Amino acid sequence: MIEKIEITQRFNFKRLNRHYECFTIDLVNKNAYYKISERGSGDKFVKETPICDDSWVEILVDLRRKMTSEIYRINDLQIDKFLHDFQELELFKDFKSEEFSYFEKIERVYSCNVIIYSTDNYEEYSFKNNYPPNWIRFGEILNDLFKFDVLHLNYQRQLATPLYYDIRQDGVYGDGKLDIKAIEFGHYRTYPYELPNPRLIINFERNTIDGYIEREMDDSDRDLILNLLEKYHVYKWIFDDYYTKSKVRDPDDLEGYDWYFEMVFENDVIWHIFGYNDYPDTYVHLAREIIEITGMDLLEINTIADGDMELFEKYGGMKLAD
Repeated sequence: MIEKIEITQRFNFKRLNRHYECFTIDLVNKNAYYKISERGSGDKFVKETPICDDSWVEILVDLRRKMTSEIYRINDLQIDKFLHDFQELELFKDFKSEEFSYFEKIERVYSCNVIIYSTDNYEEYSFKNNYPPNWIRFGEILNDLFKFDVLHLNYQRQLATPLYYDIRQDGVYGDGKLDIKAIEFGHYRTYPYELPNPRLIINFERNTIDGYIEREMDDSDRDLILNLLEKYHVYKWIFDDYYTKSKVRDPDDLEGYDWYFEMVFENDVIWHIFGYNDYPDTYVHLAREIIEITGMDLLEINTIADGDMELFEKYGGMKLAD
């Protein structure tokens, strides 16, 4: 018999702006509650330069405000219905977990870990992109039981993940292909520590490029940027199969550099990854073409060790040849 379910969700936005929560459903003691693992304070967050997109701020602030010390009581009838609905759902039938740890070299905008405790054992399931097929229905069941959006399905619609969107080599698709509003890239030292100021901000609505390069953006610039994103599979960097190098070798310098890459699409849909001194397989190939075009190391691959560079060349080349 299921006795307890713990749902740990992590939201990662720009560096230092993150939210972790654990919602526990204790069926033995007939209650549910938040067990906080890490969170910020209320509506406080690290502010960015005004020219950065701030679509994530409202999400982060609301997530933090909704975490309270309230105990949600449930009765026997509610428990019986929940267990019946959950068993029928077969939420994790034939499910393949993704790796999950409390320190990730590459952080996606969202990840989740679910632990189901039974009388004699427990089962643990984790995912970042590989959502269980009935995850939305599970969220609806929880909403019916507790009268609030436990799985934050409302905000999941603002995150470019496979739950609501199709992530392809040439872009992010909902009902159709989503237009990009902005791209932001930051790269900074971890020791001595630097605040994560953006290095490059591309605003497709204002037709501007700011940061290392400051200029107006014309149609040829726009086409070039979009072609590079597709050519080097950047939209698909959120998937594990773009991190072969990361799996086979840790970086030489563990106190080197952190970085983030963010794209914001129409309707404020956010695509975001954050790296701790490691990169996607095709990162170096993209960076080298940018150097050829601009004469500038905008993605700062000069900070990557030679041994790592060789592996990025190998595995990135294999991915691009697929």
